[in-house]
Amino acid sequence: MKKINFAKDVLPHGVAIGIFLIVTFFFFNPVFFDHKVINQHDIQQWEGSSKASRDYREKTGEEPLWTETMFSGMPAYLVNVQWSNQAVSYLKAVISFKLPHPVCNIYLAFLCYYIMLITFGVRPYLAIAGAIGFGLSTYMIIGIMAGHNARVGAIAFMPLVVAGIHLAFSGKRILGFGVTTAALALHFRENHLQMTYYLLLIVLIYGLIRLIEAIREKTLPDFAKTIGVLIVAAAIGAGTFFGPMWAVTEYTSYSIRGKSELVAHGSSDQGQTGPGKNWAFDYSNGILEPMVLLIPNFYGGSSSNLIANDQNSEVYKALVRSKDEQMANQLANYTVAYWGEQGLTAPYYAGAVIVFIFALGIAFADKKYVWWLTSVAVLGIMLSWGKNFSAFNYFLFDYLPGYNKFRSVTFTLILFLFAAPFLGLLGVEKIMQKGLTKEAKRKVLIALASTGGLCLLLWLGAGMFSFLREGENQLPVWFTGAMIDDRMSLFRSDAFRSLVFIVLAFVTIYFEVWTKISPVAFYAFFIALVTLDVAIVDNRYFTKANYQRKREDTFYTMTEADKAIAQDKAMYRVYNIQPGAFTSEAHTSYFHNSIGGYHGAKLKRYMDLYDSCLFKETNAFITDAQGGKFDLEKRGIMNMLNIKYLVYGPGRDNIIPNGSALGNAWFVNEVVTVNSPTEELAKVCGLDTRHVAVVDGSKFKPASFSADSSASITLTEHSPNRMKYESQSQQNGFAVFSEIYYPKGWKATIDGKETEILRADYVLRALNVPSGKHTIEFKFEPAAYVTGNKVTMAASWIMVLVLLGSLGWSLREEKS
Repeated sequence: MKKINFAKDVLPHGVAIGIFLIVTFFFFNPVFFDHKVINQHDIQQWEGSSKASRDYREKTGEEPLWTETMFSGMPAYLVNVQWSNQAVSYLKAVISFKLPHPVCNIYLAFLCYYIMLITFGVRPYLAIAGAIGFGLSTYMIIGIMAGHNARVGAIAFMPLVVAGIHLAFSGKRILGFGVTTAALALHFRENHLQMTYYLLLIVLIYGLIRLIEAIREKTLPDFAKTIGVLIVAAAIGAGTFFGPMWAVTEYTSYSIRGKSELVAHGSSDQGQTGPGKNWAFDYSNGILEPMVLLIPNFYGGSSSNLIANDQNSEVYKALVRSKDEQMANQLANYTVAYWGEQGLTAPYYAGAVIVFIFALGIAFADKKYVWWLTSVAVLGIMLSWGKNFSAFNYFLFDYLPGYNKFRSVTFTLILFLFAAPFLGLLGVEKIMQKGLTKEAKRKVLIALASTGGLCLLLWLGAGMFSFLREGENQLPVWFTGAMIDDRMSLFRSDAFRSLVFIVLAFVTIYFEVWTKISPVAFYAFFIALVTLDVAIVDNRYFTKANYQRKREDTFYTMTEADKAIAQDKAMYRVYNIQPGAFTSEAHTSYFHNSIGGYHGAKLKRYMDLYDSCLFKETNAFITDAQGGKFDLEKRGIMNMLNIKYLVYGPGRDNIIPNGSALGNAWFVNEVVTVNSPTEELAKVCGLDTRHVAVVDGSKFKPASFSADSSASITLTEHSPNRMKYESQSQQNGFAVFSEIYYPKGWKATIDGKETEILRADYVLRALNVPSGKHTIEFKFEPAAYVTGNKVTMAASWIMVLVLLGSLGWSLREEKS
């Protein structure tokens, strides 16, 4: 039986976990010691979007699968639905020591990256430095600051997936099987498919390298066996996400990320799958922007940073000297430190030390890993260029399966941030194993010249850049001159800063410092160097101002208008007509059923209706209102969506009641049949929706009916998943409901007998209702949840058994 060496086999990992906890506690100390929470914009919006769902679940114990408070109603899958994968949640809580959310995701990023480096043969104390460099990159910290918790959480488990796959390929199939299964389950649970897509790219390139190796070494049977084991692991891991995946995949085709049904002549995006190139590549790096990975202020830093706020800046001094106070105040808004091509950005800094050791990795690591990880890193940079490298990226957008579902292509820099410390530490490990020959020292000097030398050249030659954004040369010369001086100062300061960190790292490697001082001192210095490099830059953007006490959260405080509207206990909707509010705020959703909201995957038809009809109708109403005319009777779209109140003003404190809202349901006098979605949308704009409905005859067949002026239909019960009406009519009628049509899950019955739900007025539900008195009921029972949830639960517990079994087997093998 093999005896465990505590100092070698246990202590380093305990030290690693201890350091990761200390760094997490220190970096996020207000969370742990001041009882504060991180003020996250997207999470605040999520709280507004999900408030009604969370309240309903707490009150009834039932899962709300449809949300009524956003965009007139939509599936709640991507808002707040709890699935039966609690086993995965328990596993995450255990390995993260139940650290508070979302800071636990940074700790998990440390831990998973560390495990991955260990599986690839990097010694533990070096792996600690690489893990901290990965987890504290500004990409991760800015993600936490913005509230992108799912994105950061999904990234945290990416290294663990790679570790499991590598174990399987390294002769430890059973352990690799268990780790891969659990890692995929944890990764999928975070529900960020864009990061899953990038993980797939990493894994595919790794698999290709392994396949080439198997062909060369004639070990294809072993390769096939390993692939078979990993396929089973992937199936179980994905099974823990089966229900959510089914629901999201089903929903995607109906969302703005699905295929457009409209034919718009002259549009470059017509009929395509996904939201279109303009939307997908809206956030694209400039060609030189990846230099921020090495020099954080290469382009000035964050686009939210105004230089004029610094009283020591040249811009501030110039504005103070200005004799035109009004112009100075206006110009102050143009003093953005960032001078790159993007409208809104924050720098994704990898770390000067990490970039330097990445260069070492290219020179010293095993070639198969060099090919793999440099390919991943370069691919990440090329993808981040987006529209600025259109020949490459537009081709992928059109032909790479699934790639056109995502936007914010700057997120692809995670590929570089994943690969750089990984390959760098593999290179440093080789150097420490073999030492430095004369030829090896030449390679280290080349790495210094390619990174530190570049920083030096940029510091000396900063004047080659304009430091002005497009259009800024039209501003007064005295002002732009001062702004150029400040931006150049930021540029040069950080170029020199990166040079210093690179030189320090170079000295420790080139002179083999680990052979001249105690190992503890060397590792402590190297870990501290990497940590300080990234943490200091993190603290520029993530400060104490990003925290607040929970009880101080006044983001969702009822206005007087909210209080007045809340007195109405009927089922209705509220429309915030403040410019830009339709898709950018969830305050209305927090208190009311809103026709707007905050979500990245809205129903496509609903947005078509807004873009083509409601937006124009709103502007027309505002124009009339400014002239004293508040007539809402002719606003057919507003009325059919049952908008009973319009609010406006910066504080949403002004109310316009709408007595013309059509209510929850109504019988129409006439149905106009058209032949396509394009005709349907065009017809509904400006329609008298009270009396006339539009139906796409190519998909739905309304029954013949007669108008009955005395007919009525009334909502008697409602919940997120169920709505009940009572109808009375002397004639067969055609009823339109102010509820959004969604075909996957909604079922309708009349007196308990199922009937077809039709779509009317482009987005609403409609029914053929027979004469007489009837009970009409809508229920939302999507198979994706009803059936998918059972599969999810079963796979989750299978995952636990697989993980425990593989760990037990591996421990027994180690002891024998």
